[in-house]
Amino acid sequence: MGTKKQKRTTDIKVKKKKKSIRKSLLYFIVAVVVVFLILLFVSLFEYVFPPTKDTVTKKKEKQQVTLYFSDANERFLIPEKRYIPKENNPEQQAKEVVKALLDGSKTKLINTFPEKVKLESIKIDEGQTAYVSFDHNLVQLHPGSSASEMATIYSLTNSLIQNVSGIKKVKLLIAGKEIESIKGHIDTRQPFTMNKELLAPGSKEG
Repeated sequence: MGTKKQKRTTDIKVKKKKKSIRKSLLYFIVAVVVVFLILLFVSLFEYVFPPTKDTVTKKKEKQQVTLYFSDANERFLIPEKRYIPKENNPEQQAKEVVKALLDGSKTKLINTFPEKVKLESIKIDEGQTAYVSFDHNLVQLHPGSSASEMATIYSLTNSLIQNVSGIKKVKLLIAGKEIESIKGHIDTRQPFTMNKELLAPGSKEG
């Protein structure tokens, strides 16, 4: 009798142990399935609704600036309002101004820089002179008339001085080096200051 009782007790313990193992295994399987479904849902959500720049990084504050482009006859500079990213650093702000200028007019004015010209760098010294360096495309692709050179130089100069408080003069460079002229008409060895005489009659500075 004792032996049969012990056997039944042992059998019960074995059954309980097997039941416990099955429960644990079931819980584990359920947990794996739940985690898999969550990951699948997140992946599908990101695929259907991909994060935009504004959700990944804080949207930059914008500021209104006045850019200068040419009239059809390249006689005068005409102001154009534009919103660009606002930067606390004057050199970074100057870069945003020049980039907008290189993007060209949005109101059908005449662009003052050839297409494919790239800004390389901008440095502002203690004398508030901005050294603005472009790649060689500025020289190679420039149309070259004296009016075109004047428009290029002063659209750049006026736009920077008008919109960046730390700039009083603008020096044009190519690949970081001084050049005598863009195409032989206007001496670019000295920095330029704002030229209000080139503004179209009746137009405001900004």
